[in-house]
Amino acid sequence: MFKRTLAMAVVFGVAALAPPVLAQNARCLPRDVLVQTLEKKYSESLQGGGLQNAQQLVEIWTSQSGSFTVFVTRADGFACIMATGQSWQSAMGETEEGVAG
Repeated sequence: MFKRTLAMAVVFGVAALAPPVLAQNARCLPRDVLVQTLEKKYSESLQGGGLQNAQQLVEIWTSQSGSFTVFVTRADGFACIMATGQSWQSAMGETEEGVAG
């Protein structure tokens, strides 16, 4: 559980701290078009996400083959791709263990 929380915190932290210059170079398109492409072409599905601020939603989409896409959806409905890659490792199978004390 801790590793999953840490991994998600790192991903969201990187997205939140990305310099504006990187955001300006991001590829943006309507969210529904991006989602349709991720589902049909890459077999990706929503892994998780959260609010970056009141105007932006960060989402992580992954596939069984290990591809992943991180994007930010703005209030105007446009989604900007922040990162893509391969070899995504999900921590979903882990169980929480007690702390010895």
